[in-house]
Amino acid sequence: MSELSKRILFSIIAAPAGILLVYLGGPFLATLLSVIAALSAWEFCRMARATGAEPFDAAAIVASAAVPLLVYGVHLRLLAPTITHAIIAVLAVIAATVFRRGVDRRPMAAAATTITCVLYVSLAAYVLDLRYDDYVVSALGGTVLATFPILLTWATDVGAYMFGRMFGSHKLMPSVSPGKTVEGATGGLVLAVLVGWLYVSYVLHPYAQLSLRPIATVVFAICVSAVAQIGDLAESLLKREAGFKDSSTIIPGHGGVLDRFDSLLFALPVAALLLHALLIPVPV
Repeated sequence: MSELSKRILFSIIAAPAGILLVYLGGPFLATLLSVIAALSAWEFCRMARATGAEPFDAAAIVASAAVPLLVYGVHLRLLAPTITHAIIAVLAVIAATVFRRGVDRRPMAAAATTITCVLYVSLAAYVLDLRYDDYVVSALGGTVLATFPILLTWATDVGAYMFGRMFGSHKLMPSVSPGKTVEGATGGLVLAVLVGWLYVSYVLHPYAQLSLRPIATVVFAICVSAVAQIGDLAESLLKREAGFKDSSTIIPGHGGVLDRFDSLLFALPVAALLLHALLIPVPV
């Protein structure tokens, strides 16, 4: 089977399954996000080690997997973590470098890559924040809202690829990602705005009873598309430093988990911030 066939087959299976788990929500969605975070952390630590750093792999993977579960626990009002808990966790990592890394094993790099790994990959937990937004009135509404930034990220990828292939001539950032062009980036923004406008009008409003004002829709789509492209470039930069083509080969035809979710990890927190500020409840 060709790589393209594997890619298409995986997408046909994974996309509906992912949407179903978002709809089911609860422990099903929390577990999915926990698995994604854990696998992403494993990939991140592999790349970090390729640069000469020695992160605390096990701690990073366990902590990353725990974040979506903690967020779900907060939603259930079973947990109430504070900033102090996070600070103590950071201090624990720094303290561990004293006993496990020492002077000769780049302790600053070990602590920095471990902490960055957890902060970076656990951003996937923002799907839960959107799924259970205060304005959400049903499982369908929560699914529609949580899927919005995911769809915009996908539209950005498609638009960037299409416009880049047809019109691309000016390199966007060749030292980081040689294949990306200014025209492709612009095409990604344009398609994201178009898809965002249609989604708000024909999906978000009728099925989630939520909406955005016209100018807010444009601003939201542009912001999500822009940060999604930055997220893609950020992961490309990490892979270049590590000398990797893909973050791993876990996903058939797609490379690694980070290769699929790099844009979304940047887009989700920005989308959550903007939607909390811009959403308007509009009963049908």
